[in-house]
Amino acid sequence: MKYTRIPHTDIRISKICLGTMTWGRQNTEEEAHEQMDYALDQGVNFFDTAELYPIPAKKELYAVTEEFIGNWFKKTGNRDKVVLGSKIAGKGHAATHIRNTGFSKESIISAVEGSLQRLQTDYIDLYQLHWPERNTNYFGQRGFNAHIIDGWEDNIHQVLETLRDLIAEGKIRHVGLSNETPWGTMRFLEESKVHRTLPRMLTIQNPYNLLNRLFEVGLSEISTREKIGLLAYSPMAFGVLSGKYLTEIPPRKARVSLFPNYNRYSGETATQATEKYAQLAQEHGLSLAQMSLAFVNTRPFLTSNIIGATTMEQLEENIESIDVDLSDEVLEGIEAIHNAIPNPAP
Repeated sequence: MKYTRIPHTDIRISKICLGTMTWGRQNTEEEAHEQMDYALDQGVNFFDTAELYPIPAKKELYAVTEEFIGNWFKKTGNRDKVVLGSKIAGKGHAATHIRNTGFSKESIISAVEGSLQRLQTDYIDLYQLHWPERNTNYFGQRGFNAHIIDGWEDNIHQVLETLRDLIAEGKIRHVGLSNETPWGTMRFLEESKVHRTLPRMLTIQNPYNLLNRLFEVGLSEISTREKIGLLAYSPMAFGVLSGKYLTEIPPRKARVSLFPNYNRYSGETATQATEKYAQLAQEHGLSLAQMSLAFVNTRPFLTSNIIGATTMEQLEENIESIDVDLSDEVLEGIEAIHNAIPNPAP
């Protein structure tokens, strides 16, 4: 395994992070425990979860994923071997069964307390805001709609104050963003620069893969200059970049087959790009999955690459991508495809 550090800290984390959002819907608790056992044995010491998981979110399954992890911590005693990230859900339809009060002081405190109880731990290493509570472009929205008036009042100072108090209590160690825009990222960073008692956002968890490299527009410069590390999610584009949906009969139990509305990476142009990437991988004796993950691993702004798997075979292949070195010829081929079909799936 290769390791990085959470920026501005001495916390050493694996460059491959174990994602958990399928646990409780596509994976049983036994399978989740098996994945954690294997990942830790392979040197993966960074696990990421959220109170919203499993995905798609469902009231009856609220926070089951965190419960699975907490039970594993209790069973194995491995809490001190894992750097743990979790998240508070923002406003929106997907979270109405949790709360719809955004990032108020009471909401953040309640969310942290609930996660700590379910995770059976005294602290969370990295606590993240899952998505902005204001209207902006995320979750597949390519651009910002300036015509929408959302009534949001800037509460970033208050949010950081609440997180600061939770850090002082020892309940969380550090904080990060998720699904954030360049404006939002800089707004949080500037607030903590001006008010130095407030905590600094250290990471940003956004989508990044061969079909969606929009992080490179604006956010990659912020990441590099401000040292806020990318935790890349969906590096396999909901499994599309395994190539399994290019077959005439897609696998019945695969994510996009089970949940057809998860079609962000399945449009006609995205499929054309996927076919070209699959051909490039084949020409160089690589699996499309490992080429896709290895590409993300090469990015200079990457702190950790969040993989997810529903089978042990997928997990093994995904973790092994850390040892895949892409030749200059492969990287040049990737850029040629990207230039011809840029960001087909925002």
